Amino acid sequence: MNSLSISDISMKILIKSQKDEETGALVYEYLAKKEKDPENRKILHKMAMDETSHAKTWKSYTKKNVKADKLKILFVKVISTLLGYTFTLKMIQKDEGFAQKEYEILKQEIPEALKIQEDEHRHEGELITMLDEERLQYVGAMVLGLNDALVELTGAIAGLSFALANTKVVALSGIITGISATLSMAASNYLAEKADGNPNAFKSSIFTGVAYLITVALMVLPYLLLPASAYVEAFLIMIGVVILIILVFNYYISVAKDQPFFKNFLKMALISISVAGISYLIGILAKTLLGIDVM
Repeated sequence: MNSLSISDISMKILIKSQKDEETGALVYEYLAKKEKDPENRKILHKMAMDETSHAKTWKSYTKKNVKADKLKILFVKVISTLLGYTFTLKMIQKDEGFAQKEYEILKQEIPEALKIQEDEHRHEGELITMLDEERLQYVGAMVLGLNDALVELTGAIAGLSFALANTKVVALSGIITGISATLSMAASNYLAEKADGNPNAFKSSIFTGVAYLITVALMVLPYLLLPASAYVEAFLIMIGVVILIILVFNYYISVAKDQPFFKNFLKMALISISVAGISYLIGILAKTLLGIDVM
């Protein structure tokens, strides 16, 4: 079939597909050049070559030279640096999955189009599962640090907020508690992993500690930025930050590790909010019983 017999709608889809393949080829080649592991680099390079081949297939129909999406390439570079290439590749793959309806249209005029697209996605999916990204090996350590920080610090800061009623004092207490807990959690993780014979126990403890410390910093930040008397506002913003941290982290895990998003998000959010509520009541009760007034 030549390009003259293809409808305008199908031609637009073909051009878009060709552009996506050209973009994908450059993305995968960029990731391959960054990758240090030779096996991963080989897989990523193979994916880049496949995308180039796919682009040529679509070009045989469009008869046009289509340039890659430079903005998308820049976006992918930033995301892959922050969140890793496994997350990035699976995110791209999910986005491409939404285009199946467009290929149903193409199938009416180009019967092999849908099969080509399905083969591409299946092949890419198989290649992605072969990738072995180091940071994903330590997701358990990150979950440990993040979850522990959310539960402990949410409760502690909630209780201190209404017991002390001063953002600066709460921030100071949160920083001291957070740093101490970070060191304690990292050390505990190291000893536990070492006892289990993990040769990468130290690296695992680093992931745990970093996840804990970042969470602490984000939770304490509202108290550092707002006036001393705005402890209620700081507390509400902190709760929002907690929910946002849980949301972003669980989205990352759901994409990178193919785990259910909503179930895990809801569970972590409910635990953190429940702990905050209980700690709030304990803070009010302790303040009343002890007759503390720091206003």
